[in-house]
Amino acid sequence: MTKIDVVVFFIAVHSSFSAIHPHFLFANPNLLSLRCSTTTSLFKQITLNPFKIMIVETPALPIKKRELHNHHFDSTIWNDFNFREDDIVIGTYAKSGTTWMQQIISQLIFNGSPDVDVPNLSPWLDMRIPEAHIKLEALESQTHRRFIKTHLPVDALVFSEKAKYIYIARDGRDVLWSLYNHHAKANDLFYELINDTPGRVGPKLERPTDDIVQYFREWLHKDGYPFWSFWENIRTWWNIRHLPNVMLVHYANLKENMPREIRKIAEFLEIEVDENKWEDILEHCSFDYMKKNSDKAVPLGGAVWDGGSKTFINKGTNGRWKDMLTREDNERYEQMAVEQLGERAARWLATGR
Repeated sequence: MTKIDVVVFFIAVHSSFSAIHPHFLFANPNLLSLRCSTTTSLFKQITLNPFKIMIVETPALPIKKRELHNHHFDSTIWNDFNFREDDIVIGTYAKSGTTWMQQIISQLIFNGSPDVDVPNLSPWLDMRIPEAHIKLEALESQTHRRFIKTHLPVDALVFSEKAKYIYIARDGRDVLWSLYNHHAKANDLFYELINDTPGRVGPKLERPTDDIVQYFREWLHKDGYPFWSFWENIRTWWNIRHLPNVMLVHYANLKENMPREIRKIAEFLEIEVDENKWEDILEHCSFDYMKKNSDKAVPLGGAVWDGGSKTFINKGTNGRWKDMLTREDNERYEQMAVEQLGERAARWLATGR
């Protein structure tokens, strides 16, 4: 954050204000808080006292720097996506509460309706199937407030000041335990779609080992293998948490107090909660309800997993790794979290605090 102090006499503030910066916009020179616009930052806040002007500058929007392609990703679709003023983008690494957040936002938008077809209304935009034009045309035809999900790191994403971004994260060990269930229960149709649909870049996704601890160690040692980098995903979103159109949410906090967190999400999205529908919203966002009605929450109705949609929405619990990972495993994970993210972000990732 940059601070520029300009000392002026209060009596001359409004006459000399434009000489300090050519883009200051204000309606009343006597106001103590004024807005200005620039081409290099998203917002600036000007605070005046009788002797000082302080300009607090917020960094510019992130810029897309690369494309990501693999058995799942085709990030180029974002280059052709036309943002609207009220779009919502849900970001996660994966298996971090993505489907839960989609359900929460759908309930806020559709006021507690039990009949929201979340997978079709809220596509994973950067997944390479179905074809890009199918998803883009479907989103363009939507007349309600749109909510889209991504698993990309920020530097592979087109970032817009028009949209609001909610990123939900979870301790990597909990992510891995959920990811293993997702991968191990995938059926032949899953592998056919992921590996054999034309356009795949890079190696095929292979079936996982039967040993979940070995799976964890490979995922940690190879940073997200066989999917995509865990640490860069967390790090790039953490680094933009200060932007006014970005909100970070932690899975553990949702588990601890879902009503409190949903209120915060609604406030961030500027959605006024209908108190007459509040209990319906909470019920429809509960794990038991989503498990029971998983066919309305899971892509393809769960057809690509053995056990169907109820396999996709599995346990929703944290800490299953505690009785399986060794002390050395945990120490290595925690050390790597600090090395990759820094102490503050590593603590937040582990605890939500």
